[in-house]
Parts: sequence; C-alpha cells; structure tokens
Amino acid sequence: MKNQYIKRALVKAGLCLSLLAVSASSCKLDEFNPAALSEQNTISNFAGWKAFQTNCYTGLWGSLIGLQYGLVSEVGTDLWTFSYNNHNQYKDVMAYEGFTNTSGIINNVWTFAWGSIEDCNKAIQLAPTLSDASANAADIKVLVAEAKVLRAYYYTVIVTQFGSVPLMTTDDPNKTLSPTRTPVAQIYAQIISDLTTAAADLDTTPYQNNAARVTKKAALGLLARAYAQGAGEGLQENGKSYWQRAKEVCDDLINNKAAYNAAMYDDFAQVFASVNNRNNIESLFTAYGLNPYDPSYDVFTGNTKPNLYLHYYPKLDDAFGTADVFKRSVNSNTSNGYYGRLNQQFVAPTKYLINCFNANYDKRWENTFVTAFANYSGVQAINSLGSGAPAPANVTYAAATVTLTAAMCTKYGIDASHVGQKIYPYADVNAKNASQNATWQYIPMIWNKGDHTGNATTALSTIPNANVTPYPLDPTDDRFFVYLSKTPLTAADKATRVYATVNIDDMFDPSDPTGSTYKAVAASNGLPNGGALANLFPAMMKFNHNFDGGWLGGNFQQKLGNIMVMRMAEVYLIAAECCFHGAGSATDAANYLNVLRKRACRNPADFNTATGMQLTTATQNDVFDEYARELCGEFSRWALLKREKAFETRLATYNKTAAVNFVPAIHYNRPIPFAFLNTITNAGDFGTNGYQ
Repeated sequence: MKNQYIKRALVKAGLCLSLLAVSASSCKLDEFNPAALSEQNTISNFAGWKAFQTNCYTGLWGSLIGLQYGLVSEVGTDLWTFSYNNHNQYKDVMAYEGFTNTSGIINNVWTFAWGSIEDCNKAIQLAPTLSDASANAADIKVLVAEAKVLRAYYYTVIVTQFGSVPLMTTDDPNKTLSPTRTPVAQIYAQIISDLTTAAADLDTTPYQNNAARVTKKAALGLLARAYAQGAGEGLQENGKSYWQRAKEVCDDLINNKAAYNAAMYDDFAQVFASVNNRNNIESLFTAYGLNPYDPSYDVFTGNTKPNLYLHYYPKLDDAFGTADVFKRSVNSNTSNGYYGRLNQQFVAPTKYLINCFNANYDKRWENTFVTAFANYSGVQAINSLGSGAPAPANVTYAAATVTLTAAMCTKYGIDASHVGQKIYPYADVNAKNASQNATWQYIPMIWNKGDHTGNATTALSTIPNANVTPYPLDPTDDRFFVYLSKTPLTAADKATRVYATVNIDDMFDPSDPTGSTYKAVAASNGLPNGGALANLFPAMMKFNHNFDGGWLGGNFQQKLGNIMVMRMAEVYLIAAECCFHGAGSATDAANYLNVLRKRACRNPADFNTATGMQLTTATQNDVFDEYARELCGEFSRWALLKREKAFETRLATYNKTAAVNFVPAIHYNRPIPFAFLNTITNAGDFGTNGYQ
C-alpha cells in the first residue's frame, strides 16, 4: 500500500517518471519523457514500457547514492565523527543529537527509495499487459528481472533503516491514506524472492551490453547482503538460518566468480584507479554516472548529481588562510581544479578507523585517505588553450610555487633552516570543454619529484589515481605544504621536513579516550597557526572522481563518476562474518579475510604472520576491523552495526560523541518522516519509531 504523499513528493523531487539518461561510453539507458505523450499511449507497448522501465534506476546515482544515503548509511557509527569538534551539521545522524522525525536527510532517503519502489512496481505489473508482450517475451523477462533487483535493493534500504514499513508490490491506482506496516520477516521474504527470481532470469552480461544495467552477479551479491541483514533480525528460511543462507550464496559467488562474470583485482590500488571507474571488474552493482561527452548529457532532466565527496574533505583556507602556503588566490577553495570544492568539512575519521590501518604494510591507507595536501598548476591547460584556459586551470607553475619566509616557517611550525626553500605544485591540470552543460574537465597529471622545470612535456607523469600521494612521505618531498603523519614524528623528525607536519594523534582531544573528538580550533590546542590547523583531518577520497569525464565544471561540488553500490570484496567480508554465526570456523573466517589483506600488502613479501597482514585465525573484531579498512565510506557501516546489534558496545568503545546520545530502544531504526505522517490519516497508529 502507498499513499498520495509518496506520489506528490516524487513529482516535487523530479523523480516520478523522470527522464533518465545514463551513459556508458556510447550506450545509455533509453529515455522516457512522459510530458510528450500520454501514459496510455506510451506504456501500452514494449518500446514505451522499455523506456519507462529505466525509471527504476533513478533512485540510484545522484539521488539515493549521493549525500543523503551516503551519510545515513555510514555516520553515527564507530568510523566517523565531527571535524574540529564542530557539531553544526548533521548532528542528528552523526551523533543522535536532537534527532527528530523532521530530519531532512532522513526524509530524503525515505522519499527517494519509495519513489523508485513505485516505478519498479509499475514496470513489473505492466509487463504482462503489453500489446506486443509475446513478441518480446525474452527481453521483457530480463527487464522485469532488473526491476526486481532494484526493488529488492530499495526495500533493503528501507527495511534496514526504518524497520517495519508497508510492503507494496503492485501499483495500486487507489492510493490509501491509511497505510499499515508489514512485519519485517515478510519484507525480507519478498526481497529474497525478488532477488532469487532475478538471479535465475538475468544473464551474466548486461542487457544490450549496457554497463549501466544490473546483471546476475548484482542479484547474487545483493541476495547475500539481504540474507545477512535479515539474519540480524533472527530470520530463517525452511528451518535454515539466514546466516547459513548468506554464507551459501557468498561461497557460490566466490567459487564461481568466472561463471558469473565477477572478479577481484589482485591489487587494491586498482579498485579506485581512475581508469577503472567506468568499467570496474570488481563492482557487482554500480550507480552509473553521466558521461559529459555523450550528447544525452545536455538534455538530461533527471535527478541531481552526487555531492558526497566534499563532505569528507577539510577546508584548507580555514587552516592556512589564503595568502601564503595554500595559494587560494590561485587555487580557490570553491573551484579547485585538483581537489574540487573544499568548503564543507563535516565528516572526519575516528581514531579507531585511522588505527585500523597498519600503513607500514597496508596500501589501503593512502588509497583511502589524503594526508598530504598540495597546490596545483595548470601548465597543460595554458599550453593548449592560452588565454582561453578557464580560471581554475589558468595557473602558471610559478604562481603555484611557494617560497618559504621566516614568517611562514614560524606560523606553521616549519624549521627555520628551510627559509628560502620552495614548495612546488604536486599536480598539473589540463582543461577540456566536454559539453555545454558539463563544461570543463580538469585532467590531472603529477609533477615528477625533484624536477622543478615546470616543463609539461618532460616533467609530468600519469598515475592510476591522481588523488593518491606517496606513502610514507619523503622528508625531502617539496611538492606538499602540509602532511598529517600517521606515524608519530619527533620534533627532530619534523625539523627535516620542508612542509608543515602534524601528527594525527595530536589532532585528537586527549580527554576523549574513545578517539571520537577532534580538538577544537583554539590558540590553546597546541597546533600550528594559532591552532587553526585543527581544521585538518585525513580526507576520504573514494568518491572524488578526479579524471577526464568525472568533473562537472559548472558545479565543483558535484562529480560525475560511477559509484559502486556493492563490490566483490563485500562478499568475502559477509562470508567471514557468517562464520561467527554458526556457518563456519574462525580459521574459515581468516581465510576469507586473507584474500583482501594479501592484495592490500604494500609489497608481496609483507603478507606473513610477522607483519600481522596474514591471519591464521580470526575473531569477530577482526571482521569489524576488516570491514572498516576495506569498505569505509561505502554505504555499509550502519547496517553492519545494526545487524550485529553492536551499536552499544562499539560506540561506547570508539565513539563517545555518539554513544552519549544513543538510545537502543529508539535509534536502531530511523524516524518515520513527519512530512509523510502529515499526509496520512492514521499517523498516530503508524507511529514515528519512537521519535518526537
């Protein structure tokens, strides 16, 4: 059952029957424009219905898989906290402070997910009624299976976040204004049914070779995830625990990867390499981004573009000002041609998350977090475009170079022996105008260490991910103006470095033993620049799409790359998790985790028990830690703590900031939005999930 509000909210959000044009190189999902023809005329035959079916995807990239669900699915856990102890933004979902059913971000998750469920229901229901259904039976079977995968995904989001909600599987023209909740067990049974049926009906290659569409491996991956999440509710199937069923699906995917066209990279550095963004072999389920070079981009009228990445980055101008080592007069914080937009800084990693990484051996550290920050130049853009180079790229090598003065060294705690030395840019960007609406792409290359010629022909290199900086950072590397050191450095160590250096441990308030409180910006905090460097923190880079085709030059707070909703690594983690719920042994769990740990090793020889990278047995805490290292930021942590009923213990140990407000009787579910309740006639009976 559903209500009129859901329909009205979707129209208002621009999602109900919206145009979806998702590009995959030269191919894209078909477009459906309901304003042009009546619904009766367009959806009564296969061609019109096929175009309408693409609306099932609209709740993904940019709407649900963006800021809204990106934060709701991750924060309020043991992994993330407020930067510089500033509780001004998202304090309800981050720390359960003042959490009411008027939360805007929660309402958005609710609205986007329900809107997509409605489109999935309609696509599935209309399929057998098409005038030419028999002639297109094979295609319809696949497209219905896609809709079932997507409906199952959206319902998994809804039931995980909100608990018992109405279960709607048909498009009912008589909208009810008095919806009733369905038991959680029935909702999971429907999710399992949809995914099982879809897995049987989908191929291992996408329909019409369109990489934006889901395939069999997506159905199986989401099935394993749904079983695991339902297992946390104590559910069984035919007398068998959902944990056991999750493990069986995981083992099937793992042991038959090739048959399902699934894969794992041998090197973690490849997972988020720019060249792999559009066709990532490890991805099971992708929210496919727009291609700014495709003509469809300029007629796109659907949902917004993701603006998730910038919330995980610090505001460099607040830390450094705008006139000395950080060249804001050249590299604006709102239109930085290397980092993007740097004016949010809401979400920072807890000390627990930072300490999960043994960066001496684990390359996931520098492939997840930016800890060395730099200026950039635009020599390539100037060489190719001259005076026509757009302002963010119109930066000469000299303009991006800093000469250290005595005042700068004193201000940032740089040893006086470095006065007169220069700090050069790390990156250089080219500029290419992709299309009328997407405008400029800023395409980075990296200046070779030690080459200060500024010659774009001989001194630049391309690396797999331009966001990644060297680790450990060489004391003589003069391409960075600040370094946040994971390894505590002594005063003597810092004195050898030409850049400002802050030990990450020193950024946390020592009065919080859980490591969830960063120092506030204050002159008394012991950090350089009068305490202003408290604005800094390690920046999670996974969604900062820094490559040709990933930029939205007209709006730096949004990026256009693909976002993986689920990847194969999660299957190994779920399998290991299941081992602690009667579906395997501690040794079995270690074997699953070792697959991820081995490919994360900085050097092949590092994979051994002496370094700690290889496990011979595992504990449940090892599983929690491996989820953190591998999947931090990837839409999974809140669900993990919920199904393991671990909020109380893990928040108390690792995030006191959230623990002091967490009420188990309430906060294991999100509030039912006031905006929804305000439009139904039985709001009192439906309830808020205990929220005010």
